[in-house]
Amino acid sequence: MIVLGIILLIVGFLLKIAILWTIGIILLVIGAILWLLGSLGHAVFGRRHYW
Repeated sequence: MIVLGIILLIVGFLLKIAILWTIGIILLVIGAILWLLGSLGHAVFGRRHYW
């Protein structure tokens, strides 16, 4: 999810499409939160690890 967010940020910036930029930021933040929770040992959506 983090990689997809970065890709959408780059594509949105290069093509000047604001919605891709916004979706990229949202996916990047959600991916970072899930990664952080998974690395701390919390179960995320029933999974012990999220990567």
